[in-house]
Amino acid sequence: MRLDSSNYDPMLGWAHGAQMVAHNMQGHAKFLWIMKGMYRANGGCGYVKKPDFLLRVGDPNNRVFNPSAPPPVQKFLRVTVYLGEGWSREFRHTNFDQYSPPDFFVKVAIAGVPADEVRKQTRAIVDDWLPVWDESFEFSLRVPELAVLRIEALEYNTTGVPDFGSQTCLPISELRNGI
Repeated sequence: MRLDSSNYDPMLGWAHGAQMVAHNMQGHAKFLWIMKGMYRANGGCGYVKKPDFLLRVGDPNNRVFNPSAPPPVQKFLRVTVYLGEGWSREFRHTNFDQYSPPDFFVKVAIAGVPADEVRKQTRAIVDDWLPVWDESFEFSLRVPELAVLRIEALEYNTTGVPDFGSQTCLPISELRNGI
């Protein structure tokens, strides 16, 4: 039950097989990005067919998918964050730090069923508009059909709240090997 008017997590409905036809999103934040990322799987048209395991009708054992008890690991995903480029063209040079170049780091996360959700991050590259991380992360996925890869670039801030740089969300089912 919800009492506020913030964005809700669309994964909750998707993992239980709900076909949502409308999203009432209140602002640009994580859950809106996840929703847009999931819909990239069908060209961004706003509809993605349910995975086959959620469409099973007449299962001989009457099994229903339980997102809290997902199957064993189905797939491994390795993500390498190489570098960040283009911020110096998009932001004023004093946008992040008043007297020095920004200190960027990248958060890489999986949105999906609870067992798949994990967050990792690169180290912060200090005072550089062209940061090079060359860091790899591996994720084990139990329900890759419902998983979305979240990538968010942030600027380290000594106040504790990082400044937003950029983000993207991509459906795991659409990812291919390579860069």
